[in-house]
Amino acid sequence: MPTTPATAAQISPETPEIMSNGVQPSEAPAPIMLELVDEDGTTIGTAEKLAAHQAPGLLHRAFSVFLFDESGRMLLQRRALGKYHSPGVWSNTCCGHPYPGEAPFAAAARRTFEELGVSPTLLAEAGTVRYNHPDPASGLVEQEFNHLFVGLVQAAPRPDPEEIEDTAFVTADELAERHAAAPFSAWFMTVLDAARPAVRELTGPSGGW
Repeated sequence: MPTTPATAAQISPETPEIMSNGVQPSEAPAPIMLELVDEDGTTIGTAEKLAAHQAPGLLHRAFSVFLFDESGRMLLQRRALGKYHSPGVWSNTCCGHPYPGEAPFAAAARRTFEELGVSPTLLAEAGTVRYNHPDPASGLVEQEFNHLFVGLVQAAPRPDPEEIEDTAFVTADELAERHAAAPFSAWFMTVLDAARPAVRELTGPSGGW
């Protein structure tokens, strides 16, 4: 699917990609658009979500959230088996993409609630990281300029089963054991390592992060 300049109108529902399936424009779901960026994180355009992830991938804006309970344990999620990208693997609390023009902080808070049914009691920026991670299982590529966030959660997760298969709170040692024994998302260690300074500031020296 084509990309569009940042200043152009969003893709019309009358595009051939939608009409080719026989669905009337008024009935067709709107495509999910991502914000394309340059190496400095400046917006340069938009692209449809799946097109942005097809090899070799288009650099786009994303976010990753790490939430912790009051004991300093990290909340992990196992991605639902029905997801087209990285299904069934463990990953950080929440990750996703802002809508074009949506602030990464707002997108992180929104998506955390949509997936887990909780709102962080604290959410702070933790920097950015740029990476290129192919997913061997799907053939998709994560070319992302990722905004990192850390925070606290005090309510019990109520995960959306279409998005999340399972959740777990883990200590640093338990995460190391789980990471050695179970599959994790390709981007997990990259975003965790980039967020560690903020994680340590949030959880304190006794957290072990």
